[in-house]
Amino acid sequence: MFTRKLSFVFAAMWPLVSQAVPFWGAKESLPPETAPVALKQGEFVWNPAAAPIGPIVVLVSLGEQRAYVYRNGVEIGVTTISSGKPGHGTPTGVFVILQKDKDHRSSKYNNAPMPYTQRLTWDGVALHAGGLPGYPSSHGCVHLPSKFAEELFAASPMGMTVVVVDERSAPGEVAHPPVFSPVDATTGVPVSAERLAADEEFRLEPEKAPHGPVSILMSSADQRVLVMRNGVEIGRARITVHDPSEPLGTHTFVMREQPDTSAPTWVAVAMPGHFDEDGRALSHDAAARVSMPPGFAYAVSLLLAPGATLFVTDAPILAENMHADITVLSDGAAPETAAN
Repeated sequence: MFTRKLSFVFAAMWPLVSQAVPFWGAKESLPPETAPVALKQGEFVWNPAAAPIGPIVVLVSLGEQRAYVYRNGVEIGVTTISSGKPGHGTPTGVFVILQKDKDHRSSKYNNAPMPYTQRLTWDGVALHAGGLPGYPSSHGCVHLPSKFAEELFAASPMGMTVVVVDERSAPGEVAHPPVFSPVDATTGVPVSAERLAADEEFRLEPEKAPHGPVSILMSSADQRVLVMRNGVEIGRARITVHDPSEPLGTHTFVMREQPDTSAPTWVAVAMPGHFDEDGRALSHDAAARVSMPPGFAYAVSLLLAPGATLFVTDAPILAENMHADITVLSDGAAPETAAN
């Protein structure tokens, strides 16, 4: 009788056990200055404060087994992934998010949980939280760490652009794409800006994107500052970093209205590894370390409004200082498989 009752209890519990949702990958982000090549399987960087608003693009590099997230042209996240295994390859191309389902379960694979599903194709390919063994293992979907999938799900809108490139266009030696978006936010087509001519101190073309949030990216490695609006580069200039032996570090500032002053102020926002900077104003001494053409600085100041962001890094941000440009491929097809 006892054995029979015990069997009944286990039978009653089994549906609950089978419904459990695993947790995959790291539980929190690494600091934003972490290089993509330094990420171990299941690790990620999530830094949405680098660009609080603007269009989002996700670039999935099958060759690297990593995915990059850009908002308003600024990299706000990078993660390790696991894509389709041989025979179930993840399709390359330019996609948009067709459907979002926080608690999705597979209708094909024994009701397997696929948390934070964002569907790329109607025949089953999606981004979602899933297993991350360190190599392609899915049936076509792109598996993400659970916490990263949750954050991306919350930030991304329906219709978000997702670009998937393969081994041919993203070889293993590619470190990572430039910090600004390598694809157009609406079409997924690669974009690039002309270099400054040898005698050209700066270029500013606000008419290329008349409206939207402004992000300023400053790199001590490139000695350049780029101005992005709605994911489009509208200007760049040469800068001089005084005392270059002293790193600038990785920091994000947001322009905020100050109720007790007549002028907005650049205020630091919390980032992984830099939470102690939250709310701290950009100091005069720090700003004085960077010089840029006065005409450019004045013209850009006229474009700024509360909500603009300033991202400072010691890493390169120019495509010519990274590796080869990424070519987006689109075969227009997807494997016939359910979301996995």
